[in-house]
Amino acid sequence: MNITIVGSGYVGLVTGACFAEVGHHVICVDNNKQKVAALQKGQIPIYEPGLENLIRHNVAAHRLRFTTSIRDGVENSEIICIAVPTPPEKDGSVNLDFIEQVAREIAEVIPGDRYRVIVDKSTVPVKTGEKVADTIHRYNKVNASFDVVSNPEFLREGSAIDDLMKPDRIVIGSNSDRALALMKKVYEPFLAPIMVTDVNSAELIKHAANSFLALKISYINAVSAICEASGADVERVADGIGADKRIGRQFLNTGLGYGGSCFPKDVAAFIATSEALGVPFTLLKEVERINQNQRARFLKKIKDKLWVLRGKKITVWGLAFKPDTDDIRSSVAIEVVRDLVAEGAIVSVYDPKGLENFTRTELGAKTLPFTDPLKAVRDADALVLATEWPEFREADFALAKELMHSPIIFDGRNHLDREMLVEMGFDYFGFGR
Repeated sequence: MNITIVGSGYVGLVTGACFAEVGHHVICVDNNKQKVAALQKGQIPIYEPGLENLIRHNVAAHRLRFTTSIRDGVENSEIICIAVPTPPEKDGSVNLDFIEQVAREIAEVIPGDRYRVIVDKSTVPVKTGEKVADTIHRYNKVNASFDVVSNPEFLREGSAIDDLMKPDRIVIGSNSDRALALMKKVYEPFLAPIMVTDVNSAELIKHAANSFLALKISYINAVSAICEASGADVERVADGIGADKRIGRQFLNTGLGYGGSCFPKDVAAFIATSEALGVPFTLLKEVERINQNQRARFLKKIKDKLWVLRGKKITVWGLAFKPDTDDIRSSVAIEVVRDLVAEGAIVSVYDPKGLENFTRTELGAKTLPFTDPLKAVRDADALVLATEWPEFREADFALAKELMHSPIIFDGRNHLDREMLVEMGFDYFGFGR
């Protein structure tokens, strides 16, 4: 099929590359001329395992191309996917300016020659599909035939290609049998169950799913505080809870809390949406409060042990919001660095993929970046682990102990082998144990 993806950010690039990989012909449209020029040369603006090779392979096979022309994309495709940013407003609601802008641009160029399906893949509040359809009808001058469907993505950074190629489920929200038939054809190559709903339900599914996962994280973090007060081990408690197949062990990992470009934004958006509909979701406000409190708990652990932080050298391993990505947006690790800098600490930092992005921020100029984790810990009064990269478990801690001024580790993700580190002579501090 001929598919256009409007927006060549994280979701757009992964979706376009995977659709091309299964045989569709895909046009990725973006209004950033520099980004499009770089993509045409095979330069990928984000780090995602496997994505660069996938894009280059499909460009060479002439199944994937990039352009700044939305007219080109719309005229040459039967499926037009909207995958543009939906940033949060200060009150937590979703800024839909980019969605509205793309809807208008589609309306102005969509011809009346044949039927098309407009697919909303961006994470949006319920009823956005109705507004997209109204906008296209309002600004289109040729009475073009189209339907709007909701097809939310459930991609996790670091495993996005697998998530799209081998999904748990494919959600298609459509009020039109004709549109549904075409969307099923798009997903024929993907061996996954297709869940068909109305448009509004599909839009709610994404916010509800991410908010529920955030709830699980905040729940185990609240339990970790009880474990610390009672002498229990939160890891064993989480194992016992997660062994119940009705609950599952995933997302029952205590630590600094959730961050990134999805969970904080989606929880806030779901709260704002529920309030706008007159049914306040107060449970999610507590989820947010617990999540925000985790950083304060962590900083208190550090200050209780080191006392005054001003002038102390503290090394932070991890800057990306999760492993296997260079994405530092809304990263809790970055906020930990910010807290330490605000306390007057001398902060050295290391991350396998996120370091370059971090050094371009205002906070990057206030810290000491290192491209080697062990060089970063030289003369450190403490080591803070803030992102659970697998390589940190394999680090040479015997050498790290020799290099450090004080063998103290604050494990913000309960990621390291506590027993081994304690046996080596480290003072180890995690969550809930």
